[in-house]
Amino acid sequence: MKAMVLAAGLGTRLRPVTRSVPKPMVPVLNRPVMEHIIQLLERNGFTEVIANVHWFPDVIQDHFGDGSGFGVDLTYSHEEELLGTAGGVRYASPFFDDDFLVISGDAMTDIDLAAMRDFHRSHGGIATLAARRVEDTSEFGVVITDEDGRIQGFQEKPDPAEALSDLANCGIYMFNREIFDHFPDPGQSKLAAPGHPDGFADWAFDVFPALLEAGAEFRAYETDSYWNDIGTIGELVQSNFDGLAGEVDLGLPENEAQPGVWVAGEVEGLENAEIDGPVLIGDGARIGEGAQLVGPLVLGEGCSIGAGAGVREAVLLGRSSLEKGAFLAGGLLGPTRD
Repeated sequence: MKAMVLAAGLGTRLRPVTRSVPKPMVPVLNRPVMEHIIQLLERNGFTEVIANVHWFPDVIQDHFGDGSGFGVDLTYSHEEELLGTAGGVRYASPFFDDDFLVISGDAMTDIDLAAMRDFHRSHGGIATLAARRVEDTSEFGVVITDEDGRIQGFQEKPDPAEALSDLANCGIYMFNREIFDHFPDPGQSKLAAPGHPDGFADWAFDVFPALLEAGAEFRAYETDSYWNDIGTIGELVQSNFDGLAGEVDLGLPENEAQPGVWVAGEVEGLENAEIDGPVLIGDGARIGEGAQLVGPLVLGEGCSIGAGAGVREAVLLGRSSLEKGAFLAGGLLGPTRD
């Protein structure tokens, strides 16, 4: 089964982090979110992959190339104009043979895609949607199903008191090529607005309602795997912390320099700092005399922590710096812009 990684979005809720990088390249445990997704695909046997790109496409292509360094064959679908959540998939449709997977390149998950593929093929339907139970439905689009898992409808971020389901749509789909028969005609998207290209289409407003109206076989695959769409700065920080805690399987460097302290590459001054893990330190980091590092904490590549400085429960992006004697508790720190 071939796969498509959705990587064309602007990531506006993550600004200013995404002012100069696409959201799929935002780091979790010092590696881009999309790199974790590509590795998840490879582990589950999805090695023929296409990604749609739009915002800073060269950043994505320069990192992944043809995918061979990550165990996949990766090609790209360039969107001159954003085509919507479904329109981008239709634009790339010549790539697909029969059944195919669509997964976000800017969400963190360790879902068992092989098991989802088996489920999708077992019911022989047009579409399968991954869903996970959540406590606060007001943050998610939720999926309403019957007792057999057939999808009956959707609610968009309902108040918990009014929610008809607690199953959140994870934005991970498997489709048969027949799905393209249920797309709106060019220019007929329900979200069509001035400036939208004719090929624009949206899953929630255009395609899924058409599937329900046609009575197509459309099922939810319920998973209890980790899933975080990293839509906000807080969620980005939390995904890093969850990765450190092992709540999501993302892998850590082999070098555990001290209990709960993982180091990638060469780090300067480690032996002269006071460290309380879990802490991940990227290659080229420099730590000043007497610095205090208190986890959960992620230091990106080339970070600099001044002598006597203290930092705890935070994520520092690559090349960020904390001056001598300064203190940072919580949140996200980025590098100084030139």
